[in-house]
Amino acid sequence: MDESASDPATSGQAQATVTGDAPAKPQGGRGRAPRAASSGVPLAIPAAEGVARPESEATSPGGEAGTAPKRRRRRGGRGRGRGRAATTSEATTSSPTTESDDQASTGETAATQRDDATPDADGDTPTTPAGSRRRRRSRGSRASRAPADRQASADRQAPEKLAAKAAASKTTTREERIAAGGPTRGIRSSRTRTGGDRRRRREPLAPPPRESDKLMVITENGERDQIAVLENDVLVQHYVTRQGATSMVGNVYLGRVQNVLPGMEAAFVDVGRGRNGVLYAGEVNYSLEDVEGPAPRIEQVLKPGQSVIVQVSKDPMGGKGARLTANISLAGRYLVLAPDQDLSGISRRLSEDVRKRLKSILKKVKPDRHGVIVRTAAEGATDEQIRDDLERLLREWSEIEHRAKRSKAPAVLYEEPELTVRVVRDLFTDEEFRGLVTDSRRVFDKVMGYVQEIAPDLADKIHLHEGKLPAFEEHRVVEQIQKALERKVWLPSGGYLFIERTEAMTIVDVNTGKSVGKTNLEETVLNTNLEAAREVARQLRLRDIGGIIVIDFIDMLLEKNRGKVEDAMREALAVDKTRSQVFEIGPLGLMQVTRKRVSSGLVESFSETCPTCEGRGILTTYQID
Repeated sequence: MDESASDPATSGQAQATVTGDAPAKPQGGRGRAPRAASSGVPLAIPAAEGVARPESEATSPGGEAGTAPKRRRRRGGRGRGRGRAATTSEATTSSPTTESDDQASTGETAATQRDDATPDADGDTPTTPAGSRRRRRSRGSRASRAPADRQASADRQAPEKLAAKAAASKTTTREERIAAGGPTRGIRSSRTRTGGDRRRRREPLAPPPRESDKLMVITENGERDQIAVLENDVLVQHYVTRQGATSMVGNVYLGRVQNVLPGMEAAFVDVGRGRNGVLYAGEVNYSLEDVEGPAPRIEQVLKPGQSVIVQVSKDPMGGKGARLTANISLAGRYLVLAPDQDLSGISRRLSEDVRKRLKSILKKVKPDRHGVIVRTAAEGATDEQIRDDLERLLREWSEIEHRAKRSKAPAVLYEEPELTVRVVRDLFTDEEFRGLVTDSRRVFDKVMGYVQEIAPDLADKIHLHEGKLPAFEEHRVVEQIQKALERKVWLPSGGYLFIERTEAMTIVDVNTGKSVGKTNLEETVLNTNLEAAREVARQLRLRDIGGIIVIDFIDMLLEKNRGKVEDAMREALAVDKTRSQVFEIGPLGLMQVTRKRVSSGLVESFSETCPTCEGRGILTTYQID
């Protein structure tokens, strides 16, 4: 390849040094004739070259041979405007166009030239200089040869493979699968924000920052047990339970199928706790070895009157029964056992070094028939502690199976411990909490007994509060709970949030309020929105708000400022153990957030629906005739 062809600057310099009297270099292929100079006098082509010109260029527009030859129009349209402009401006000082000048005028890059330098695959192509070969390949090789290669490759494939590929494409179509009457409960909606059908992939998230200054405060107030989690003396989580109103989440039952609804792809199961629970088709556990082809429908797996082992994944709420699953999971201190399931995993909240260490331990202790998930609390656990926790879970599952064989449905096979012990088991870790304080002797003895049996190294962090004030008032928990029950939440800069809960979703309105800023309006709005994003994330955790949350941020002009608010929201929700998803801010300034609904919420725990207005907050005073 000519070195000047790969450098436009070099080609232009070489062009400037050639005079009109100098002989031109040989040029193969289609000869490209120079244009007339700006003075109107045609440039003469040296006769010593002996290069035959095409017939289209042999005669000038005026009919005289050899004067002002007509330039042949290039096909493909690449560089038409730029090449004509460059030739016109340089015709007064240049000689007949050289090979380097031609390639520089078309704007070809070095990479394109290297690709185009490959000889054509056709055997009847005449031998021409490199410049003409490059131009011909750039015009037609990519456009014409690629479809031919693909067609030849398709023809070489066996007809059986083509038929199998066509059949597979038909079966993977979501619309055809639904039209054929197949199960749809396991099909996830893959529509993106722009309306396409591409599957939304979860973005890899860095491990969220781990707080190491947490404090857990537990108090007993009449029939209530309240648990508060403080981060730097700020209330971020609150749990409350009433005597006689224990949660069903995590309990394992031997249920009896009452009826199966194919149209709803669900079955209603009697677990012996009043209202029937609902078991959807996606939560049915069946062996893949016994199934050929697509997943079976729920009416093919479950029949009325059949006994099935189920676990409660969500408590009854309102008029809905408990949510059930047949994929059992038993939670321990460091591990979660998934019986008869082929899965394994490690908490994403751990660092990469800790994950590698726990992964090596998991390979040694994982049983063949069951799945195991390593929890965040296993960060500082030893091999022996993890092995002991797994053996404890295996014994519990063995007892559940033994009870299921000798029991008659409906029956209770396993019950989770009460809320206090469950929260300590799931949250209280040596790496994050500096201590646990309670002013109840009963709670202190219960927690101390559990910790000494499961994690004796945490016993030194549990203390019995004996001050003049109750534990909640000592740590200003009561004051923060009262603020969390209000609809208006003030921000440090003077702005405020207005939180309104409806049947379908929760609405959060952001306002500047008393915030006036210092520089300009955009900066004031940005700072208020950033504060609002972090406070909204805290309120979602504190109030335990689930479902769809729509946040109306103050309008921002710059796109990068919207990105900062979105990043702040994702970072604030990353420390939340409840699964959530944050979507981009739309053109109306609205952000949509989804958060798994775990319980009824903080407001519902401390309030009752007004019997007069039935929760509407208004009274109809106008008399309708």
